[in-house]
Amino acid sequence: MNFQQLRSVREAARRGYNLTEVANVLFTSQPGVSRQIRELEEELGVEIFERNGKRLTGLTDPGRGILQIIERLLLEAENLRQASQEYAGERSGTLAVATTHTQARYVLPRVVQSFRKAFPEVRIALQQSAPEHIAEWVISGRADVGIATEGLSQFDELVSFPCYRWSHMIVVPQGHPLGDGEKVSLPQLAEYPLITYDVGFTGRGHIDDAFRERGISTDIVLTAMDSDVIQQYVSLGLGVGIVASMAAEHNLAPGLCAVKAAHLFAPNLTRLAVRRGAYLRSYVYDFILAFAPELKRQEIETALSA
Repeated sequence: MNFQQLRSVREAARRGYNLTEVANVLFTSQPGVSRQIRELEEELGVEIFERNGKRLTGLTDPGRGILQIIERLLLEAENLRQASQEYAGERSGTLAVATTHTQARYVLPRVVQSFRKAFPEVRIALQQSAPEHIAEWVISGRADVGIATEGLSQFDELVSFPCYRWSHMIVVPQGHPLGDGEKVSLPQLAEYPLITYDVGFTGRGHIDDAFRERGISTDIVLTAMDSDVIQQYVSLGLGVGIVASMAAEHNLAPGLCAVKAAHLFAPNLTRLAVRRGAYLRSYVYDFILAFAPELKRQEIETALSA
């Protein structure tokens, strides 16, 4: 039994049993992957995968149990590598942070700047995507830390911590009727074409819920992942924008004005997640505590080992 065999099994399950993709991920050949899997099955005396001819189609009942053990073994192997670097006093490495565009653009710059001053030898890799992809990257080990608004608490493989709350704001061109200083209502807002985030991004669910609960139909004419893009199209007169408060407060496009909307939509909670059972280098803890100062290292360590 060797780690290449274990990785072949794990990646086969992760990649939908597509051995070509597994081979690409592991930098080997498809026949090599097949051989590694078959040799492990022969050594264990059980079939891990169901097959249709030579093609893998799923996990057997024993395979599902074996995969869980393989995941733990590979996680502990990675933990051992991280711990050895930590105990050897190495201050270099890579911190991979998976997050949304809004967090990367408006919240993380201050944290990253202070972190770089404290750990100049640590390279930071920012990966931006939707919350479900962020969770997948942290679970798979592609990212050390995940930061997003929605969904991170729904994965058993992750430990997530609440960090801070924020609301949405309305952005309109200067002189627009909604920018006259009066408190905006949902029916008033729904009278205009709307521009906001893609489904699953930056609290979009709370926006949809607010209109649905009131039975108000909307005309969402354009969606985007990026607050700057939303503001650009508002500036062109395509509609009224709904963006995260930090985007409107820190980078409002010229010619636009921001209108409070906290009374219209439920507040959003940004969460930070790490993989359950993972060994975190000291600089990872420092990054987490810089992002969420109200957390305590002991609290994180206790949650990770639970």
